[in-house]
Amino acid sequence: MLILIQFRSSWNVDPSTGTYTAAIRSPTGLPTDPSLTSHGVQQSNELAAHLLNVEPAIEQVYSSPYYRCMQTIQPFVRNLRRLQTQPSGNVSGETISKIRVEPAVSEWYGLAQFEHPSSAPLNDLQDHFPELDATYASTLAPSRRGESLPQLHDRAAQAIDAIIKRSDEECHKAVLISTHAAVVIALGRVLTGRMEHDFGAFTCGLSKYRRQKPRVAGASIMGGEAAETSAVPLAASIRKQIGDTALLDIESVGKVDPYPLDSRLPHPRSLEGGKTGLYGGWTCELDSDCSFLRGGEERGWKFSGDESFIETDGSGPWPNAGPSSDTGGNRPETEAHDSHINPKAGNSKL
Repeated sequence: MLILIQFRSSWNVDPSTGTYTAAIRSPTGLPTDPSLTSHGVQQSNELAAHLLNVEPAIEQVYSSPYYRCMQTIQPFVRNLRRLQTQPSGNVSGETISKIRVEPAVSEWYGLAQFEHPSSAPLNDLQDHFPELDATYASTLAPSRRGESLPQLHDRAAQAIDAIIKRSDEECHKAVLISTHAAVVIALGRVLTGRMEHDFGAFTCGLSKYRRQKPRVAGASIMGGEAAETSAVPLAASIRKQIGDTALLDIESVGKVDPYPLDSRLPHPRSLEGGKTGLYGGWTCELDSDCSFLRGGEERGWKFSGDESFIETDGSGPWPNAGPSSDTGGNRPETEAHDSHINPKAGNSKL
């Protein structure tokens, strides 16, 4: 599986009201849905050329519904479809289906007492991206009131579990996912079971994850072909990139993972409070690789806390909108977000 993130413009949010604004108008009219910068467009073209040569060939593409994620993978999808429809094309595999818009891998916003902006409706996105699959429907989406970090991990676990199961059913060997920096890191954690590890998140970086060998007697996956039993899904690999794209390679490998969790079995965390989803069973083979980009690694991002707009003063939560007049504080009324900024630390997120 491949995961990508993008190089795009920023926006502002007033934490006292939840009002988002941007200096540059978005193609969809939403302040938190900017397009790529010219540099980001260049990166997406470099990425497209690189993805045409990955093995096994990508068979399905998923994307966050945000404009910048769709724009990041559009050149690849167009180039691939063009090559696959040419008699002399040297790209193997069936013609790739349209891009599946997956809200479950949408942007991460911190907990708030206001509603964060949503992405543009599918009908609006189709005007910009005719490659979208209008028939695909997701059953999971993040809360408009934001999420804590554990809630983000749970969303990522459920989202990737659903994508893997669907890939198994459709016999796809490689799947690409275009998403955001926080989701890229969360996906790396839940796929490997390394919940405290800081996986890379650079703009247009590419990460690859491969599922470990099945441990069921009589079941095997050799050379990309799997024994078809209900107990053993196809193995897969995921490549992660800022702007983010993930490649799911449905093959098993013989590598030994220091975190030998089986993705077919529930992780202990999934048993807490009825949590479900995938936690572990995969190996990271590429961690936000940028070697194919002319500028290399750029604008790396890491978690710096829960990014909550709600703080606790010991007696309960209160909006992170700045102190009242009797506290003597001088918090700014509006905070600039490069994707978004941790209201406490001021760090930008891609």
